[in-house]
Amino acid sequence: MVGQGGQALRVLALILLVCALPIAVFTSSSSVPLSAPSTALPAPADGSASRAGRVMSPPAPGHGAMSTPSPVAAPDPPPPPPVSPFTGLPTDLNAPVLGVKIDNASVARPQRGLEQADLVYVEPVEGGLSRLLAVYQSQIPPVVGPVRSTRASDVELLANFGRPALAFSGAAPSVGALVAQAPVLDVSALSRPSDYRRDSKRQMPHNLYGDANSLRQGGAPPRDIGFRFGPTPPGGRPLQQTAVSYPATSVGLQWEPTAGRWLISMDGAPLLSASGPRPSATTVVLQRVGVRDAGIRDAAGSPSPFAATVGSGEVVVLRDGQAFSGNWSRPAPDAATRYTLPDGSPLTFAPGPVWVVLIPT
Repeated sequence: MVGQGGQALRVLALILLVCALPIAVFTSSSSVPLSAPSTALPAPADGSASRAGRVMSPPAPGHGAMSTPSPVAAPDPPPPPPVSPFTGLPTDLNAPVLGVKIDNASVARPQRGLEQADLVYVEPVEGGLSRLLAVYQSQIPPVVGPVRSTRASDVELLANFGRPALAFSGAAPSVGALVAQAPVLDVSALSRPSDYRRDSKRQMPHNLYGDANSLRQGGAPPRDIGFRFGPTPPGGRPLQQTAVSYPATSVGLQWEPTAGRWLISMDGAPLLSASGPRPSATTVVLQRVGVRDAGIRDAAGSPSPFAATVGSGEVVVLRDGQAFSGNWSRPAPDAATRYTLPDGSPLTFAPGPVWVVLIPT
């Protein structure tokens, strides 16, 4: 009985051992950590970063699509264009200056090329008549004229222009000697005959015309002659029209507000042009000058007047439909002419063509 009992106990113990094994295995497996292992994944063979199991960092400032672009500095503005000392408007300051002595007798009108002049001087000549000295630099017409003889007044007037080309038909011997010594380039009909032609439809001597583009070659570039351009000065008085009278001719001036210019008349009739629009000016200078006998007589025996532009005197400047009284001063032939208000401040001109009428005191 005992032997059977011991056998039974061994069988019972074996059963208990077999039942306990799964419990031990389960208990051992439940102790495995639930988190993933910390071992890093190997990098791909192409060297790029693995996208799996990796948090992407934002790009560093200044790199990648999310960066803020740096501000771009604005380019420097271009420099202002050079302006003409004759008009205050843009011009090529390397282009030469040409002065042309132009006939202003009634039989010489309408002239050619006056509408393109930067500057026109009206001068007294023999017999109480007037003659014009047109100055070209910004624009050059194909033809200018009628071209007439020069005067001693022109030599002094142009002495502060540098060395401009001067076109004229001829001169009295004493005036020709002055031109030869003056700081001008003689491009007269005697020295440049191939640059001139006669118009058979007009009577001599009022029919000589010059090729302006050829005549200006060799002239000096422009220089400061004293004009100052700027806003309308104070102290003006409204003026719509006025006139200047010489013994045998008159110059009329009428303000045209639509065009912003002074229209010019000669001997009571509008001054026209045979080559373009009616000549006009944004500024007209009525300059009182001393006049004396130059000691020269014309074919009719009339004395030639010399209009002195070196010295000082009164002036009236017309611009913007107003008249401004002031003074002019030029101490020497090679000096610039200063135009001032009564208080000494500059008497400024309106940008554009200028006409200067020399009025005998």
